[in-house]
Amino acid sequence: MNNPSLELQIQTLPDNPGVYQYYDKEGKILYVGKAKNLKKRVSSYFNKIHDTAKTNVLVKKIATIKHIVVSSEQDALLLENNLIKKLQPRYNVLLRDDKTYPWICIKKEPFSRIFPTRRIVKDGSEYFGPYTNFKTVNTILELIKELYPLRTCNYDLKEANINLGKYKVCLEFHIGNCKGGCEGYELLENYQKQVDAIREILKGNFKESLKDFKINMLHLAQEMHFEEAQKIKEKIEVLENYQSKSTILNPKISNIDVFSIVSDESVAYVNFLQIAHGAIIRSYTLELKKKLEETDEELLELAVVELRERFQLLSREIILPFPLDFGDKIKVTVPQLGDKKQILELSVRNAKYYRLDQLKQIQIVDPERHTNRIMAQMQKDLRLLVEPRHIECFDNSNIQGTNPVAACVVFKDGKPSKKDYRHFNIKTVEGPNDFASMEEVVYRRYKRMLEEFQPLPQLIIIDGGKGQLSSALKSIDDLGLRGKIAIIGIAKRLEELFYPGDSAPLYLDKKSETLKVIQFLRNEAHRFGITFHRDKRSKSALNSSLEEIPGIGEKTMLTLIKHFKSVKRLKSTTENEISTVVGVSKAKKIYDFYHKIDN
Repeated sequence: MNNPSLELQIQTLPDNPGVYQYYDKEGKILYVGKAKNLKKRVSSYFNKIHDTAKTNVLVKKIATIKHIVVSSEQDALLLENNLIKKLQPRYNVLLRDDKTYPWICIKKEPFSRIFPTRRIVKDGSEYFGPYTNFKTVNTILELIKELYPLRTCNYDLKEANINLGKYKVCLEFHIGNCKGGCEGYELLENYQKQVDAIREILKGNFKESLKDFKINMLHLAQEMHFEEAQKIKEKIEVLENYQSKSTILNPKISNIDVFSIVSDESVAYVNFLQIAHGAIIRSYTLELKKKLEETDEELLELAVVELRERFQLLSREIILPFPLDFGDKIKVTVPQLGDKKQILELSVRNAKYYRLDQLKQIQIVDPERHTNRIMAQMQKDLRLLVEPRHIECFDNSNIQGTNPVAACVVFKDGKPSKKDYRHFNIKTVEGPNDFASMEEVVYRRYKRMLEEFQPLPQLIIIDGGKGQLSSALKSIDDLGLRGKIAIIGIAKRLEELFYPGDSAPLYLDKKSETLKVIQFLRNEAHRFGITFHRDKRSKSALNSSLEEIPGIGEKTMLTLIKHFKSVKRLKSTTENEISTVVGVSKAKKIYDFYHKIDN
């Protein structure tokens, strides 16, 4: 470090937990971070060269370091979260909360109204939420409306106003949606019992409501009020149907929050599920754009604090995919099996589906960004020095040992570049010898590219295991290209990836995008090679067949081969169609020859 001012600032940092802030020479905030030990953490930025260019650029820009000491690491985490949202530093994961989430309000008033809102008024009313969208809110309110007749008017239903006859019942009363508390047709005590039941439903507890409805239904049936009993039965079915959609596994699992994370090179997705009485009462996925190659642990820690604050979560237990420390007040469970493990898997599944949806949208709206992401992911997965923008894949075809050929397919930016595909007839190898054929084809391909000053690929993929890879490497070495082009082999059986000089294969996740691109390349090379091989065999068979026909010369043979391409097509065509290609006289000889053979 060549900055005496910075050296002094680092030396005077305390060994306490806290939050540090980096500023550039113009006083603009660059980065906010937390640390268990401020001095050790900040020093680590300056005493090594970092793996990522972004971090190295950040370090070069730092001119001033400020810090805030706190009493614990948990306090540092909360302070870091608040400062990131307030200051929005350039190199931090941004936690924007640019919308107000909807709530369900139980108004503090006689004959309480229940309605959706985005504003919280501190007047003693109860608020449930926030919910992630109005669709969820409307679904819950529709359920409540089916179960309980509630007023929708804005009247001030104090006892004095009702006794004075200030209000008259409206249409809602006449169609059965309200019991007319405004004219005293419904007792306040009975109405508030309904509100108490609704409060439990909003908490995720359906048990008491179901119990009350069933008791009421049986009582009405015993009193021979079958129509009313049927209406109650329908309400029970509505509630049970809603509960069955919400219930996960075990109703005993209550007041627990679940967090999971799925990430790639540039973005992480954190899914959150809130569980009450065995039911999901809230689900939300937070997208975090990486700035400095943050780990999943760092991102999940940040997201948990953010989501608990954003949704005002008070649960004492949270379920996570790996252990994190949030202090003594929060119990962290990392389940290995059972109901809680299944809930965590459900959260992971939600995060994955959300990620796939986002990627599909990006692919349509911003294909360049989609391509850049795939290339960055492939570079990381395949341990390459550069992004594989230009990839070439080789495959041999010598079915039944005849007509050995090879194919080279070319992908640019992860997509087929068919105009660059090439076929090769094997020239120097006699008989079926995959290894020697691969050596010949790779040598011919890149010798020509070097001679013509064509741009070389960043990655070569050989369809085959160690043997084919070794053969291809001989040609790469002979041309002096070792180290200039990355080369790997893919074995068909287990999708193993082999690297030069490494006996142990690399296995990619079967669902990874990198493996899918490689499989697409390999399958395309196989298809292209087989098509060429089939055409060559057909022409060979047609050629030998035509040589046996008396009166058919070489020029006619070439015309027929070019037009019909195979014996099968020539045999199945009519004499008249053949005559349009080679004339009536020759057509009769050809037609008679094949049909005499068949007979």
